[in-house]
Amino acid sequence: MADAMVTGHVAGAGLDTESLTMMLDAVREFVEHALPPQRQLQLDHDDVCPEDTVRAMSDPGQLGVQLLFIPAAYGGMDGGAFDSYRVCEVMARKDIGLATASFATFLGSDPILVGATEAQKQRWLGAIAEQGVVFAYGATEPDAGSDLGALKTVAERIEVDGAITGYRINGRKQWISNGSIADFSTILARTPDGPTWFVVPKGTPGFSAGHHEDKHGLRLSNTAALYLDNVEVPADHLIGGVEGKGLVQAQQVFGYTRVMVAAFGLGGGWSALDRAIAYSLERQQGGGPLAGKQGYTHKLIVPHAVRLEAARSIIEATADQLDRGLGAGGAMNTEGAIAKLMATEAGNAAADAAIQAHGGYGYTREYVVEKIKRDVRITTIYEGTSEIMEMTIARDRWQQHLKTSGAYYRDRAAAMTTLHGGQASVGADHAALALQALAAVLEACRVARLTRNQHVLLRLGELICQAECAEAFAQRAADALAGKPHPKSPDRFRGEALAVMSRVFAREAAQKVGQEGVRWVAGSVDAGSPDVAALLGTIPHDAIRTAQAGLLADMDRVADILYERAA
Repeated sequence: MADAMVTGHVAGAGLDTESLTMMLDAVREFVEHALPPQRQLQLDHDDVCPEDTVRAMSDPGQLGVQLLFIPAAYGGMDGGAFDSYRVCEVMARKDIGLATASFATFLGSDPILVGATEAQKQRWLGAIAEQGVVFAYGATEPDAGSDLGALKTVAERIEVDGAITGYRINGRKQWISNGSIADFSTILARTPDGPTWFVVPKGTPGFSAGHHEDKHGLRLSNTAALYLDNVEVPADHLIGGVEGKGLVQAQQVFGYTRVMVAAFGLGGGWSALDRAIAYSLERQQGGGPLAGKQGYTHKLIVPHAVRLEAARSIIEATADQLDRGLGAGGAMNTEGAIAKLMATEAGNAAADAAIQAHGGYGYTREYVVEKIKRDVRITTIYEGTSEIMEMTIARDRWQQHLKTSGAYYRDRAAAMTTLHGGQASVGADHAALALQALAAVLEACRVARLTRNQHVLLRLGELICQAECAEAFAQRAADALAGKPHPKSPDRFRGEALAVMSRVFAREAAQKVGQEGVRWVAGSVDAGSPDVAALLGTIPHDAIRTAQAGLLADMDRVADILYERAA
């Protein structure tokens, strides 16, 4: 990333590495004990949220995972974004529904964390840390979906002798995680001065939850509508004490929260893929295990492992920057959107491939990948759909392209070329081609005014995601080869493995940007448009084709790495 691709990492941001390792081990041990496979499958079948487990995970006397998200000043562990991503991935590898239940308390406390008065923080964040209370995040509405600016829930002032003493809230919230079990809910409502967050305790007269939603997946997570019928709360339950700050407060944490959902996609995808890898070692076909058959591994295993690790690269780059303080004021929203789009789409695709990899067994509950696929699917929808992520990415990077007169991605391509000069094995030259092609496609869109076409804008968001993930992957591989990996990054794949995987992904990204970019530009203008044709001619198609040389050999090597075979 232009100003974001900074090498080296922050020491002392969040937990130390030893403390994080202890937390990850504790989470694994707790969930494995509380949620053995048979109980997990039965709860999924019965569509039951294990509230006892959710509360035990929050209980500081048992696991206390919520302490990670709370600043030390309010009794928490002061964990950073990188710590949170690692914990979210580990929880998601066990069960995304259970992970969502824990995440919902963090999400519900976000408006308090970023916008509350000091007294409110001590009151409610302290309750999470000391008592393990469970929160819900009440933003989404039946008719507004993810559009927080279109909310219909209204908070009317209650005034006594000209002084505001409280608020009367009326409205409905939809798809609320922990909706039926939360002790407190943060509710976004429209006041005379604009959208505003309120804390509403469970049991407040007029405040009720609907039935638990019968969902396609994520069945271990409680999801319910919330109804507010003349719900009265005191004035000191208005977060921050000032009306109209709600949307700003929500936007301040999008970069962070979307990285956490990205970690869910990553964890779910790897959980499914690892099951497919194990199955292919045992399953015999045509005289040998499926693991030895290129037609199997190179379609159903290798590409998905590569895309998941590309997603990890952008997640880690974004989390590292958040821990550096580069996300102040919501500046990391676009990076968070890229991480979420890449990781959740890759996780969903990997889980789908894992079902195929198991054949008929994959379609049965016993082999679990069927459940993982149902669970991971939601990650492409909640906390902003993939389409909203594409729009967020495209709008921001389009402005960067215009502000820099097209230099934004050309400069990033040049940085990748420089990286290739110092570390030639990580595919940075291929990533540079993706970025060069992207710059040409964006310029063609500018000349032809194609961003007025919404579909083209969304497709640009997808291509931008691919190019920036290739860039992040190349940088991560280079850091690992230089002996400078992030100290908190998992060590399953070392430098050489990351380099070969990065090369595979960067080739794919360059090919996708070059081909798809031409498709949407040429498909949106009059045939033979001279200005656009000239710009599209600057896409390095010949170099992209040449870069594909060695792809199959690299995929062979990735398969060897995944199956721990000698080169």
